[in-house]
Amino acid sequence: MRTVSIVGARPQFVKLAPVSRAMSCAQDQGRPAIEDFIVHTGQHYDPGLSDIFFSELDIPAPGIDLNIGSGAHGEQTARMLQGIERVLLDIQPDMVVIYGDTNSTLAGALAASKLHIPIAHIEAGLRSFDRAMPEEINRVVSDHVSDILFAPTTTAMENLGNEHLSDRSILVGDVMLDAIRFNSSLSLLKSKILDKLQLEGQRYGVATLHRAANTDSGRLRLLLDSLNRVASDYLPVVFPVHPRTVARISTECPDWKPGPRLMVVDPVGYLDMIRLTEIASVVLTDSGGLQKEAFFLNTPCITLRDETEWPETVDGGGNILVGTSQDKIHQAVGKVLSLAADGDSKPSFSAEKYFGDGDAAGKIVAEIADFLSR
Repeated sequence: MRTVSIVGARPQFVKLAPVSRAMSCAQDQGRPAIEDFIVHTGQHYDPGLSDIFFSELDIPAPGIDLNIGSGAHGEQTARMLQGIERVLLDIQPDMVVIYGDTNSTLAGALAASKLHIPIAHIEAGLRSFDRAMPEEINRVVSDHVSDILFAPTTTAMENLGNEHLSDRSILVGDVMLDAIRFNSSLSLLKSKILDKLQLEGQRYGVATLHRAANTDSGRLRLLLDSLNRVASDYLPVVFPVHPRTVARISTECPDWKPGPRLMVVDPVGYLDMIRLTEIASVVLTDSGGLQKEAFFLNTPCITLRDETEWPETVDGGGNILVGTSQDKIHQAVGKVLSLAADGDSKPSFSAEKYFGDGDAAGKIVAEIADFLSR
């Protein structure tokens, strides 16, 4: 059996890792061997967002890197579609596996569907119900052209059912929980980020900011000022800055400066980010992936958006949606910190209740093998 996995961005590398491990063990578990060919679109081309993840997560090197790079959504997706189609015609896989909701996901889905190659969508059924988000369009289109939809939560299954996709949907749990379970102990052994940033034994927060709705508008300055305010009033905040956010700061608010307790750093590797998140007192982010990772690591999260595709993190008490209001952000941080009995105590969120038993990848590979055998 031959599959092609299409990836292009940091969250997809994280999801790919446990699936790749499970595929390599398929034959040992009495299933047909699966030869997986990894195609990296190059959507994230910065080494801090790409190369380091393959090495840290022990993912086989991509068979092909399309080196697409950045660009407007239509241009980027079109170039990916062209490159992926050529690869699929050459490899002739039995199935294409796509992950998440990026432009790489959409391009992989469209290329495979037009060539009549079966598609498995991992992390299917997510909905923010905000069609202004490019990711929402990518999710919906990818789900509707895929042949197997691997849903991470019951909410995702309900969303797929509402769109009449139940007959091809399977609840497997979340592969990112698999990844966190596998890598959290590894990060404890290997990550030196706390020493590097002189945070050992200190209270601090972590912030990330990259979504177009927040960076390509007047919201960016408001959010940057909010981070400075939180750092000044409450605790130091580590801010690994995404390359596109760096570019937007230079064009949208070139006069902005980080305060003395806002620690602006380059993007960090996955193991370092796990360690930073696990020890942090609070996370502030507009990232869907980091919302979940914080939840899995029992770190309170404040989401800088009005909606989330992960309502389970809110229902489970680990996530507060605040939008971009400076006052709401400030009040939410104060609330989170006041709930902690002391600097070391943290709440415990029930990941298993919402996101499965930590073996989503094994279930996915078993279903793919059964599908291809049929």
